[in-house]
Amino acid sequence: MASVPPAHRPSSSPQDFGAFADPFQPDPVLEEVLQQASGLLCRWLGQAGHGTPLPGLSVLPVVEPELAGLGSERLLADLQLVMEGAYNPNHPGALAHLDPPPLSASIVADLICAGLNNNLLAEELSPSLSRLERALCAWMAGRLGLPDGAGGVAASGGSLSNLMALVTARHQRGLACRGEAVVLCSEEAHVSLVKATAVMGLPPEALVQLPVTAAGTLEPQALEERLAQLDRAGTPVIAVVATAGTTVRGALDPLEPIAALCRRYGHWLHVDGAIGAIFAFSERFRTRLTGLGLADSITVNPQKLLGITKTSSLLLLADPRHLQRAFATGLPYMEPSWGGGHQGEAGLQGTRPGEILKLWLGLRQLGLDGVAALIDAAVQRRTDLEQRLRAMGGLSLCSGPLHLLAFRPDGCEGTAAERWSAATRAALLAEQLMLSRPVYRGHHHLKAVLGNPHTLPYHLERLSLVVQQSLAEPPHG
Repeated sequence: MASVPPAHRPSSSPQDFGAFADPFQPDPVLEEVLQQASGLLCRWLGQAGHGTPLPGLSVLPVVEPELAGLGSERLLADLQLVMEGAYNPNHPGALAHLDPPPLSASIVADLICAGLNNNLLAEELSPSLSRLERALCAWMAGRLGLPDGAGGVAASGGSLSNLMALVTARHQRGLACRGEAVVLCSEEAHVSLVKATAVMGLPPEALVQLPVTAAGTLEPQALEERLAQLDRAGTPVIAVVATAGTTVRGALDPLEPIAALCRRYGHWLHVDGAIGAIFAFSERFRTRLTGLGLADSITVNPQKLLGITKTSSLLLLADPRHLQRAFATGLPYMEPSWGGGHQGEAGLQGTRPGEILKLWLGLRQLGLDGVAALIDAAVQRRTDLEQRLRAMGGLSLCSGPLHLLAFRPDGCEGTAAERWSAATRAALLAEQLMLSRPVYRGHHHLKAVLGNPHTLPYHLERLSLVVQQSLAEPPHG
């Protein structure tokens, strides 16, 4: 990381770029600067394929403000320095994480959202956006199978959605003062549940992590046995969390039998579908998520596959009134709601930007057919890569029905797996292909996330050749 010392040259006058837009007429200076900034972004996106997903050098511009404010020329020059040191998800070889290229309509909506600067805290601060959020959450809930009247709220990421779901479940169950209450999930559930229970003031043992099958899914029999034990002991259960799309291999917990157990014992079922719930939009994969609509609450993150710019997470509930009951404070400093409750009362966050705008506009740009096409293509890329890797032999592969695939050489464990994964990742980066290096079941793997629509069969072929070479001359041997 390099840094740039403060400049000692004359700067353009800050008056050439007004600090605030003229409220009485279109501001030509602002329009020109926005066009220049848009040009910077378009060039950055358009040059993505000529480098690597990771920048070769990150140069930090001057951090502290100078005595006099800067004009547009200096501001845009500093902005470009930050952009040149940024991770580039638009690169075809960006296959490491659940961060696809940004959808163009979502970029536009993000700009408009910033310009509107509305606050989803209360309706008078965001009249159209509050209505839009309620309506879109209700529509999304219906598409995922939740009953009529379902709805929810947007949140800043899946971790917050999961936290709000558990807080709501605890409130609805009347367990706010029961320190011995527990949350059940699989041992491959997302780490956000560890954070959520800690924030809720629960001890580490309150998160009961149950064993998974060889395919990485929650074992219903193990869940049933534990629920029966807890019932006999009189231990209160806040919620059972099923995962629709685990982080490393994209496994889907069996939702229907889990939902049946929750109904038998009278427990709240939350589905962490941050990765996988959106796959219900594909007719080819909807049956894989049978039982999703039986949940009391669902986390879904359209940002992880559809390219909705960050952040885009929704918490959807079969009965969204539970959100108001858990989080409402009355907002005594705001005028009463005229449309069904202030959105700042429907979750933990008060002040929020109109993030729903970029999801709404992005979905409108794609259409239902476009959403399904993105999902189907991502799974096809995973299938293609998996077939290539299986054909070469010598690899232990971990995958599920979604678009994630992790692998390591057969018998490669411990420090050997760590060395192999680091060396092979470096060789892949030299080929402009970026995979991640998670630790899964105690051993380092390489993981490919195949949600990048710019990735072509040619890139998968190159990836396979690098992996094959790593097996021929293993640095772990």
